[in-house]
Amino acid sequence: MAKQLADQHAKMQQQVKDIQLYIDGQFVDAEHNKVFENSSPFTNETINKVAMGEQADIDKAVHAAKNAFKGEWGKLKVKDRLAYIYKIADLIDEHIDEIAPLESFDTGLPISQTKKMVSRAAYNFRFYAEMVATRMIGEAYQVDDEFLNYTIHKPVGVAGLITPWNAPFMLETWKLAPALTTGNTVVLKPAEWSPLTANRLAEIIDKAGLPNGVFNVVHGYGETAGASLVAHPDVALISFTGETKTGSEIMKNGADWLKRFSMELGGKSPIIVFEDADIERALDACTWGIFSFNGERCTANSRLYIHETVAEPFIEKLKQRIVNIKVGDPLESDTQVGPLIHKEHYINVKNYLKLAEEEGCEVISGNIPPGNGNYVAPTLLLHARNDMRVVQEEIFGPVIAAMTFTDEEEVIELANDVRYGLAGYVWTKDIQRGHRVAQAIESGMLWVNSQNVRDLRTPFGGAKHSGIGREGGHYAFDFYTETQIVHVALKDHYIPQFGK
Repeated sequence: MAKQLADQHAKMQQQVKDIQLYIDGQFVDAEHNKVFENSSPFTNETINKVAMGEQADIDKAVHAAKNAFKGEWGKLKVKDRLAYIYKIADLIDEHIDEIAPLESFDTGLPISQTKKMVSRAAYNFRFYAEMVATRMIGEAYQVDDEFLNYTIHKPVGVAGLITPWNAPFMLETWKLAPALTTGNTVVLKPAEWSPLTANRLAEIIDKAGLPNGVFNVVHGYGETAGASLVAHPDVALISFTGETKTGSEIMKNGADWLKRFSMELGGKSPIIVFEDADIERALDACTWGIFSFNGERCTANSRLYIHETVAEPFIEKLKQRIVNIKVGDPLESDTQVGPLIHKEHYINVKNYLKLAEEEGCEVISGNIPPGNGNYVAPTLLLHARNDMRVVQEEIFGPVIAAMTFTDEEEVIELANDVRYGLAGYVWTKDIQRGHRVAQAIESGMLWVNSQNVRDLRTPFGGAKHSGIGREGGHYAFDFYTETQIVHVALKDHYIPQFGK
């Protein structure tokens, strides 16, 4: 098995080539011929080199996108535009078995999870094609026999998409699909730590034959490429998923141009387990919610609040789960947790574990394989308190802090005592209490007796420091389109005659 996996990694390495930018329908080097290195989370060795886009490259990409918006793409009939969208989805489906390993190789995410995410990426395009065809509708307001007022949705222009490195392929398509289907053109700035599948997406879209300039990819760093995209006067929309501090900086940089922002930011989501909960199912949801995707997910239930009467048996079972979680090679089919994406992030997470001990937590960790990978074992922090930094700050790794509570009022206060408000999870068989607590939690999304199960028809986004705006379903139309109201007089109505 070890030799087989080594051969698989070697084969993947042979398939990976250096990456260029994709601008105006062409793969090109960066204007100043700069590159940066992309490293393996499994070995920390260099995988490949990536063109480093900067302001000049952003200018070229935005210019191409603006021309496409005013030209061929902007003049297409909706059915012809959606035909391109369905073609992209079909091409993704054809390459799932290639894209999923590439994403695991680049990010450290287990391949059993990247396969599902890549499959969902194709669905993102089909879903929004259907939404535009059937749900992007206007409203009519008749005023007696004098007026007919009606609304229409119009694409806004050039959309700047800045995407994260956790589940990058799916999250890129999650933004790209509504942007393109509604008629906008796009400049994508992918996360610099996960460039491989962003480049593969560019190759797929190039193969789909979209008009030049409709979709552009500029790799690079946030401080240069990202900041230039945000500040560009011809970019009307910025959709960003990432860390809260970065989101705040982005909004400041784009404020002078009164841009539209959609911000899906950090999280420190609570999972609340009441004494009457189905303990085994709650345990399943708890372990999946924090340890899947290597703990690198914004909606992870990183704060566990468990009723004091069931805390001891629940914690003991959680300890057993942690020890039994398979941590290993991300390309191995039974791996449940892989290495963290980058050495810098690995060091940051490890520093939080040191801080947890300093703050008085008992740190209980599972097992990791030997080697040079960025492995952090699934970890449980016991004796945590709400005022600790490891409870208040987003760690973004496979780490969960456990605390107990006595009653409903107390746990609501504890759950809300944090600056974030992205998601929450409540486990109870008392459905009235489930509704009460769900509505009392300050979060954009809340699941009752469930893990994080997404329904693309519903809004996605956070409250407080976890974001601004909602995407998903028809809610995306509010961001990616301009709603125009047209007033039509049906007869010669009265008009005041000033100065006559």
